[in-house]
Amino acid sequence: MRTVRLIALALLLISLSCFAHAQGKPAGKDALLYFIWPQNGAVIKGGFWCRFGLRNMGVTHAGDDYQNSGHHHLLIDVNEPLNPSEPIPQDKNHLHFGAGQTETRLELPPGKHTLQLVLGDAKHYPFSPPLVSEKITITIK
Repeated sequence: MRTVRLIALALLLISLSCFAHAQGKPAGKDALLYFIWPQNGAVIKGGFWCRFGLRNMGVTHAGDDYQNSGHHHLLIDVNEPLNPSEPIPQDKNHLHFGAGQTETRLELPPGKHTLQLVLGDAKHYPFSPPLVSEKITITIK
């Protein structure tokens, strides 16, 4: 009976350590996440291509756990901070690019909008500390 408990405890501890490694990974040294287009303050008529840039790290697919790499997430009109101990949400304001995409076509309603990029690890967790772009504001006419 005691042996069974020890084995169960060992399995529990192993599973907890795997969970801890699924989040809180450090980003690459001197990594920089940024928008290629649009630029802060841009006034855009209709739909547009949004292009993402990343320096000193690689872009890969979600689920691919390569060192020094991740995939893009685009936050649209998001003001609340991300919880680093939870995966990045997926909804109309938190767009995932798990196929390794570095651009997307956006159709936003007229008005002012904020955009921000976040790099996620293989399991959609933000890096620690989070690797985020500058938040930019654009206006759609």
